[in-house]
Amino acid sequence: MKKEELNTKLWNIANKLRGRMDANEFKKYILGFIFFKYISANLENYYEEEFNLDDLDQEIKEDVVNQLGYFISPEHFYSKIIKDIKDKKNIDNLNISLSDTFKEIENSTSENSRDDFSGLFDELDLNDKKLGDTQLERNQLIAKIILELEYFEISKENNDFLGDSYEYLISKFASDAGKKGGEFYTPTEVSKTIAKIVATSKKAKEANIIYDPTCGSGSLLIRAYNEIQNIVKKESNNLKKIPTIIQGQELNHTTYNLARMNMILHNFNYEKFKIKQGDTLRDDKFKQSKKFDIIVANPPFGTKWDQKEKDYHSDKRFAMFDALAPTSSAEFAFVQHMLYHLSEDGIMVTVLPHGILFRGRAEEKIRKQIIQNYNWFDAIIGLPTNLFFGAGISAIIVVFKKCREDNKSILFIDASQEFEKVKNKNKLRKEDIEKIIDTYKNRKEIEKYSRNVSLEEIRENNFNLNITRYIDNFEEENHRSIEEIKKDILEIEQNEQKLKKEIEELEGRIFSEILK
Repeated sequence: MKKEELNTKLWNIANKLRGRMDANEFKKYILGFIFFKYISANLENYYEEEFNLDDLDQEIKEDVVNQLGYFISPEHFYSKIIKDIKDKKNIDNLNISLSDTFKEIENSTSENSRDDFSGLFDELDLNDKKLGDTQLERNQLIAKIILELEYFEISKENNDFLGDSYEYLISKFASDAGKKGGEFYTPTEVSKTIAKIVATSKKAKEANIIYDPTCGSGSLLIRAYNEIQNIVKKESNNLKKIPTIIQGQELNHTTYNLARMNMILHNFNYEKFKIKQGDTLRDDKFKQSKKFDIIVANPPFGTKWDQKEKDYHSDKRFAMFDALAPTSSAEFAFVQHMLYHLSEDGIMVTVLPHGILFRGRAEEKIRKQIIQNYNWFDAIIGLPTNLFFGAGISAIIVVFKKCREDNKSILFIDASQEFEKVKNKNKLRKEDIEKIIDTYKNRKEIEKYSRNVSLEEIRENNFNLNITRYIDNFEEENHRSIEEIKKDILEIEQNEQKLKKEIEELEGRIFSEILK
């Protein structure tokens, strides 16, 4: 089955089975069972290659956990559950049987893999009344989901397919969820752009960690990792240079589980990623970590935060600045957090709302310090409106570096007019992304599109970074003469008369046929 066919089939399954649930609610079930099928099939394949199922003992179990991070008993395999459903066995207690299976997986982990599997199936509430009024109805729907996924083959050869299909489903659920979708998924074209910008950095080829403080479903992290991997493969045979660890933090518990599943489905071993759950600003889970060479992010827009709940002024992440982000908009708080974690020769690329470029008071103070005291703004890229799920506002991509190659100016790119419209959303095309990357990488100046603006000019504008101050993309209207307009009107009227005549002739023929 081709990838496109597989994607369509999976989405049709999700729509057919979700019943009274909206897409945002049902995603945890369809994605959760795809994940369960994956890890079960992965383990079965591992057994077939390494062991005989009849010879399972404690030593073999420990070996499996060391390699994969988890263990599943053969009686709890996805294939065994399907067989029982087809044989009409245990349907009444399917919810109990699955709960026992999920508990076994979580309890089987080692000290090293425990964080990556703990509570991973918590969101799969098999007793939720939205699945059915009675437990039997709920079990019957769960059985249908499991059976529908039976022909979704999982093997070493199609692992990439699986990860891509999982991403596809996440994006479709995000699109259906509207504004809520934007909380857990960055549109593919935007994440591609960020990943390709990151990959232009010299540090990318030798970085050890990629970090995202608001990682959502983890798609942006995976995209950045893969982009760097592609470059290293092209330029070197030494794949040890590829970043070995992905790290991220996510506030929402459902999305946190989604991110961990996404990592495993993209074939990241439990030792290669660390996703933590919690409020990044209030409780930084990576405060003891070394500085990060690569940081990517799409922080939530317009998030409120409480500056007074703790002494943020003495917090190392914010102490280097004279101001804190306003309580109504925490975007600059996330920027300060990320800049603290960024290594001296690292690169940080983040999506932000357009307003952070010019809003006053505390945000103006922070913006001025980043430019005047530290000179960390490297590039500002204006994006088309209506790219993001549930948000029609203007967004930008901002690139920060602490050790900049060109430290006398900031590159401004206005890519807001170059896109295609797909249904009710705007979308960056391949050529739009390539133009952004080429312009950034070579710091090109293109009329009405990009310009390197000196720090002196930015000071003269009181550190206002509004793109329209520095790039004039105004296009003069093509005024037409009255004679041309009259000619067009006459042509329209002539066509109208011709069409009327054709309609009258057609009506006459129809009437004649009726009289016959």
